[in-house]
Amino acid sequence: MNDVRRRTVLAAAGGAAIAGKAATARAQAPPAPTSDAPRPGPESGPYETRIRALMARMTIDEKLGQLQQFAWTGDTGPGGGQTAAAEKAARRGRLGSVLNIYGARTTNTLQRMAVEKSRLGIPLIFGLDVIHGMWTTFPIPLGQAAAFDPAVAVWDAEVSAREARSNGVHWAFSPMMDVTHEPRWGRIAEGDGEDPYLAATLAAAKTRGYQGDDLRSRHRLAACAKHMIAYGGVEGGRDYNTVDVSEARLRNFYLPPFRAALDAGVATVMASFNTVSGVPAHGYRHALTEILKEEWGFRGFVVSDYNGVQEMIVHGYAADRSDAARLAFNAGIDMEMASTTINEYGKRLLRGGQITTDRLDDAVARILRLKFRLGLFEHPYADEDTAIAGPTKASRAAAREAAGRTMVLLKNEKSTLPLDRSGSIAVVGPFADSTDLRGSWAGTWADAFRPVTVLDAVKDAAPKASVSHVEGVDASGRNTRGIARAASAARATDVTVVVVGEAATLSGEAAVRSDLGLPGRQERLITAIADTGAPFVVVLLSGRPRPMGGGVGRTPPRRQAGQPGLEGRRARPRSAPPHTARAAPGAPCGVELLRGRPLTMGGWLDRTPAVLQAWHPGIEGGNAIADVLFGTVNPGGKLPVTFPRAVGQIPIYYNHENTGRPYDRANHYTSKYLDLAYGPQFPFGHGLSYTTFDIGEPRLSVSRVRAEALRKGDTVEVAVAVRNIGRRKGDEVVQLYIRDPVASIVQPVRRLSGFRRVSLGAGKATTVRFRLSAEELGFWTQDPHGRFLLQKGEIRVFAGNSSLAKGGRTLTII
Repeated sequence: MNDVRRRTVLAAAGGAAIAGKAATARAQAPPAPTSDAPRPGPESGPYETRIRALMARMTIDEKLGQLQQFAWTGDTGPGGGQTAAAEKAARRGRLGSVLNIYGARTTNTLQRMAVEKSRLGIPLIFGLDVIHGMWTTFPIPLGQAAAFDPAVAVWDAEVSAREARSNGVHWAFSPMMDVTHEPRWGRIAEGDGEDPYLAATLAAAKTRGYQGDDLRSRHRLAACAKHMIAYGGVEGGRDYNTVDVSEARLRNFYLPPFRAALDAGVATVMASFNTVSGVPAHGYRHALTEILKEEWGFRGFVVSDYNGVQEMIVHGYAADRSDAARLAFNAGIDMEMASTTINEYGKRLLRGGQITTDRLDDAVARILRLKFRLGLFEHPYADEDTAIAGPTKASRAAAREAAGRTMVLLKNEKSTLPLDRSGSIAVVGPFADSTDLRGSWAGTWADAFRPVTVLDAVKDAAPKASVSHVEGVDASGRNTRGIARAASAARATDVTVVVVGEAATLSGEAAVRSDLGLPGRQERLITAIADTGAPFVVVLLSGRPRPMGGGVGRTPPRRQAGQPGLEGRRARPRSAPPHTARAAPGAPCGVELLRGRPLTMGGWLDRTPAVLQAWHPGIEGGNAIADVLFGTVNPGGKLPVTFPRAVGQIPIYYNHENTGRPYDRANHYTSKYLDLAYGPQFPFGHGLSYTTFDIGEPRLSVSRVRAEALRKGDTVEVAVAVRNIGRRKGDEVVQLYIRDPVASIVQPVRRLSGFRRVSLGAGKATTVRFRLSAEELGFWTQDPHGRFLLQKGEIRVFAGNSSLAKGGRTLTII
């Protein structure tokens, strides 16, 4: 071949190490798992003798009882609560766990039934959907991913663990690490976006934040990596839907976050609702046992999702409830949530030889192991006198800082932001004075604590300004009677802040949307404000990306040399000197705040010079938004998902394959849409600042490296210089991407392989350093037994401030 190179292969099979046991993604090398964390290897941990002794005393019924989790009164799925059944089973020693229960007094009452009334006194594990906060709600996980800062995930997890554990909760059903290319899927809000490297980094960080160094601590929770596997690939974005995925895609795209969580010591894993290539995930032995338990050596336990075992009957995979129990248990499910098939039919299946005693003992040992690690045998009860009853000053401060770091400035023409704190300000829109800022997984337990609204925060941040309020339209966008009054308010004030987006109920589980535009006639409100010609600012709140239609019909950009499939200009933050809210003649007149998943933006985008993506920012969301609007916080977040121009582009994502005919403006017969400009509205990794950064081209420690040296653990250092050339202190996220242009399996046009968020004062500079190992430079094949390849040849290395980064160097593997 006379192209870039002819590749030869170095391979590792069965999960053998290349530069680590798997191609786990990391922005920074995480600490090694704690001494208390499960590790691959023989069953020789500190509790194994006690586990074996206890199991020797257990009856079959008591063992099967440990595999059962009941739901306390709550609403996480069909069927309602199982409170009475839980109390009865606890007294009989035939229950392992309860979900949806919290409160020191309530949990202690039920725990006493298990510990003091049952024969063996085995304590229960109490689990709760603590996804992004308990009393103190942090930004939704998708928003946390936008911070490109693992510390944000740690803050959330540590505060959540402290609040929940003090209230008798031992186990959080988090973090969710379902990588997805599907913004219509409501659960995109619960995950970390479209990139496996970013998701893996945050999964490891949040796991460590929940679990710390010792699960016996009264400030720690057991974490749960969910959902295994490929849940983010559901067809059409419809929840619970079908997924058809190759082995290579499974290992390169969906599995890395789970491996990262495992390396961080995650205690449990949850199965997913979808099918995987025709097999329901609850019966998918290849993932739950062959990869997770055998290849990776996971010693924690696997819990089903709500009714997930029984639903294999509806899938058409299991004949009846007994068959569902057999299939799920043999596939690797250790604990069954809500449905009761394994508990009910386990003895019959044992007698018939359809499940084995060894498998039963393995599942029970895994569950008991966590109970010992949590210290429940020594300290089964919560301290009712020290239970945390609500958000504290410190937890609110952490939530506010976290939310500020998640804000993404999508657009800021002519330095429209930040605003001045004087003059007159109108705050309009359905979410201007709304407390619906917490997100879809905040939990009913947090309802007692009112989030700070944007209106209240603007008043606090600008005490000398005259602040007025008009709703304009309601959250559904149906009641438009207030639009005229909102427009009048805009004419009468120096600047207007328009707060639009989607309600929390429009994202999350079972909240799929076919149209990702602003609900109802919210867009009409923005248009009416723009028509006044008065300066305005818009804040967008949502749980997903919104397509923004302002680019429809524009001339598609030319392809940049050396970047096939990555057309478009490099987004650079503009310098933003302080200015007043009163716009100068001819100055742009709009800023928009967005709040969640990627949402499509109609023609109003072209008329809006500034757009702020605020996600669902949590209990301190209003204050965090005001911090950014008035410049107390210089936004530094980046998009963890691609924002499409229109729903018809979906799926659109940065880490796509090139195709044989990548887009070329001069060639009709290339991959494109006839009626839409090429490329996304905003690319993955995009985000502006109130200052300007210059990012240099990457510098490699070597230009050539031997494959065998990489395989033995050598790395290549990549140094990237970054300078703040603006007039304000600010944050930039330096992003490192690689491209493998010739491989035995086609590779993405770009692959995130490192990132670092840095804070620099005006005129200051630093050098960010990354390490590329075999893990980043190789890939997994279609081999179901797990084959990782590191191939010889050229690798392109790029550094910049988004996935459109241009500065590149070539690394040759010899």
